[in-house]
Amino acid sequence: MDNSSGVGVLDKAALVLTALESGPATLAGLVAGTGLARPTAHRLAVALEHHRLVARDMQGRFVLGPRLAELSAAAGEDRLLATAGPVLARLRDITGESAQLWRRQGEHRVCVAAAERPSGLRDTIPVGSQLTMRAGSAAQVLLAWEDPERMHRGLQNAAFSAAALSGIRRRGWAQSVGEREQGVASVSAPVRSPGGKIIAAVSVSGPLERLSRQPGRMHAPAVLAAAERLSESLRRAAAE
Repeated sequence: MDNSSGVGVLDKAALVLTALESGPATLAGLVAGTGLARPTAHRLAVALEHHRLVARDMQGRFVLGPRLAELSAAAGEDRLLATAGPVLARLRDITGESAQLWRRQGEHRVCVAAAERPSGLRDTIPVGSQLTMRAGSAAQVLLAWEDPERMHRGLQNAAFSAAALSGIRRRGWAQSVGEREQGVASVSAPVRSPGGKIIAAVSVSGPLERLSRQPGRMHAPAVLAAAERLSESLRRAAAE
């Protein structure tokens, strides 16, 4: 099938963005993934970086840039974000803890929506915050269903193990205690696209003194229910 639009530079830029959809890529990886000549791939990636459509991770690899999420939200077409607000607010009210929605971006996870506990000791994570993929229950969820090669890379220097990710896939949720920050615990569950791919993680987080060292016992059912409501909203939107 011919995917050419007739505008060569745009077609090539689209190839670069599509290649980055599966994760970070070096210049050599972009060349292999797009079939473009090395100078062309480099020139396009740098130009896209200038417009924030492409960014770099800590290792200097190319990743999808923040401007893509901004454009998606501005267009009002992101069904997940449109649905997330009330679902997270309900999760916060049920659990009494701050609730967040996370997406992976390269070697980080980004908080794309949140509902904060209104008062008292809480784990405050502003929308737009970038946190590590090496620690925390949301990072575990976003990595647990990745392909084996990407999972292996993600486990390097991580605070959790391959065995822990296997347990998460088995039970369907993750918990962490003091992984990302001392004294903070969290519980997360996956949000799935209509095709079944993990595209986000729903979390609740708060002080260890309230969530205990087994936060999943307290909050896993509510977090799983919230994740399923978001997944269901995406399935309904796809069927419309």
